[in-house]
Amino acid sequence: MHGLDRPRVLVVGAGPVGLTAAHELARRGVRVRLVDAAPGPAPTSRAVAVHPRTLETFAQMGVVDGLIARGRQNRAFTMYSGGRRLVRLEADYSTMPTSYPYTLIVPQAETEAVLREAVARLGVDVEWGVKLTGFEQDADGVSVRLRDADGVQETTRTSWLVGCDGGHSTVRKLLGLELIGESSETWMLADAPVETDLPPDTIYWTHTGGQALMMVPYARDGHWRLLDTAPAPDGGTAGLGAKLSKGLGREVRVGEAEWTSVFTFQQRMVERMHQGRVFVAGDAAHVHSPASGQGMNTGVQEAYNLAWKLAQVDQGHAGRVLLDTYSEERVPVGEALLGSTRTATFLVQLKNLLASAALPVVFGVVRAVPALRRAIQRKVLGGMSGLRIGYPESSLTTVEAYRHLQGAGPAATAGTTPAPGPRPGQRVTQTGVHHPSSPGCRALHDELRDPRWSLLFAADGTGPGDAPAGVAVTAAVQYGEWLSVRTVGAGRADGPAPLADPDARLRFALGLAPGCWVLVRPDGYVAARGTRLTRAVLDLALAPLGLAAPLAGEAVREPASGLPTPVHPPKEY
Repeated sequence: MHGLDRPRVLVVGAGPVGLTAAHELARRGVRVRLVDAAPGPAPTSRAVAVHPRTLETFAQMGVVDGLIARGRQNRAFTMYSGGRRLVRLEADYSTMPTSYPYTLIVPQAETEAVLREAVARLGVDVEWGVKLTGFEQDADGVSVRLRDADGVQETTRTSWLVGCDGGHSTVRKLLGLELIGESSETWMLADAPVETDLPPDTIYWTHTGGQALMMVPYARDGHWRLLDTAPAPDGGTAGLGAKLSKGLGREVRVGEAEWTSVFTFQQRMVERMHQGRVFVAGDAAHVHSPASGQGMNTGVQEAYNLAWKLAQVDQGHAGRVLLDTYSEERVPVGEALLGSTRTATFLVQLKNLLASAALPVVFGVVRAVPALRRAIQRKVLGGMSGLRIGYPESSLTTVEAYRHLQGAGPAATAGTTPAPGPRPGQRVTQTGVHHPSSPGCRALHDELRDPRWSLLFAADGTGPGDAPAGVAVTAAVQYGEWLSVRTVGAGRADGPAPLADPDARLRFALGLAPGCWVLVRPDGYVAARGTRLTRAVLDLALAPLGLAAPLAGEAVREPASGLPTPVHPPKEY
């Protein structure tokens, strides 16, 4: 490809991470080329769990319904030991509001199929059997060498290169990024038919006294994902039924496995995730235990985080300083992930015999104390779901000298104070905006499918000009290519793009009293919020993007008391 036909971004790797990156770049109008060294799609699946935050991301991408139709919604985790049931932990998302309060159990191959169909609709097809063999980058782009399945060599040019090519990533190695960490345990995964009288409405964990095993039910009746933390030397599944029967205290028959994998997993990650015009995401950036099912989910989040930033920079709507926030935001998430999966690995395999003997006593207390059981449920779910991940310390996050919103305006009901709403750095859906019967809540979720930033402004009864409504109108005109400006509860004020909220539920949940505003990133996280929208305060909120010019009509001023200020000043690239 040459000239104008040349892709702006080359994505290497067509697993869930690469497909997500390609989809989000293409959805924003960026020309993408997607290659994979494999001869075709993988027929088997390493990952099977899609957690709530990833489902929210897939909803923003417009692919979640097709995926849900292929999976089983899991809302419980049941533990056995020595033939005795210890405890059943139910899903409890009461402190983590979401439209998807469950983990979807679906084979990775199915997830990839849904994503391939989605990228194809955007005009991107996977080039199978095409291997990256080398690249060099300069100030203007990346020169890439490829080899197809017939051995034909190709040299091409692209503006950006994204490596989503797995744990043995060629892109990572050629960048000189070292995976830092340690090797760990050898486990076995298997997909097999299972005969058991246990209901397929929960994930099962059991300890035999010497080892631990897990069973995860697929949507396909009678078929389960099995995990053995102490596989037989030959890697076979012949003894799995006997092991499970011993731990669960009932007969379990395991049929011939459709797929097995014995592997030694590692706990390692890179210290940075991009260098110049080249980036890594997913297993190319971190590898770890499958104990909590975090690998694919984390990679999808990384791809989404990178794609909107890369598109905005490539299209000239932000300075390259924005790309520094990719590593800044995602490396700490990866570090936390290694810690949590290390803990999960210990708990899943539980080789300590003394701890195994104590299980009945410990979980006897858990069963007897409901408050303790709920606390454990929320703790476990909080770590796995991804719903508590946020970016409060990001350079993109600006904060206000917080003032409680008072009065009973349109965002409040009589005698109440509006809810504080999500804070900068948190998910905008972290509060009660999940009511399908509420027009405002439905409109917010529709808005989140827009690939642009969103500025949500509460109608305040004033007209255009230098008042908040006028600032909103100016922002919509000047930044409309990448910023969606919506007037929530319009009707009392002039403002752009009314977003109906007749029952005021959305304004109450978001803490939008009259004149207040919330700035939401394309990935659904709050970047800033304030009690009055002015040109100066919006310029401050957008300053980390490295825009060429402030909002038209008013020079940037020093912030007055109570206005947001950047947590970190923009960095030089």
